[in-house]
Amino acid sequence: MTMPSVTELQWDHTHPYVLHVTVQDQHIDLMRHTNNVVYLQWLEDVAWAHSSALGLGPAEYEALGHGMVVRQHELNYLQATRLGESLVLGTWLTHADKLTLRRHYQFIRLEDGATVFRGRTQFVCVDIAEGRVRRMPAAFQQAYSAAVIEVAEG
Repeated sequence: MTMPSVTELQWDHTHPYVLHVTVQDQHIDLMRHTNNVVYLQWLEDVAWAHSSALGLGPAEYEALGHGMVVRQHELNYLQATRLGESLVLGTWLTHADKLTLRRHYQFIRLEDGATVFRGRTQFVCVDIAEGRVRRMPAAFQQAYSAAVIEVAEG
């Protein structure tokens, strides 16, 4: 069986930023599927990878003294994933203003092309030293706004 390429998968939106993962022993819980907290780690992994690809990784956050922190997650577990399965984690930025970002996620199992997870995260910009909500630095606004895609919210 040949697995589909990333472009052949049924994405919710075009041109996702993607990471590939394989479900490992440490991801599996008592129910013999991927534990729900693992998905949260994968959200962070793909979000950081995308942000870094846009030129805003941890070093840039530190240098600019600002960062994006989670205000709210919406997590929808659609199908269980199991040991050895190959997943493609897709993400898109769907909103950016002077204070906040919204990111959508879709995880697809390569073996059958099934969407196994969808989620959204709202981030807010904070001053790292003070931990207070602050406007995004210009570098954040430019990089993140340029990557925002148009989506119908629902």
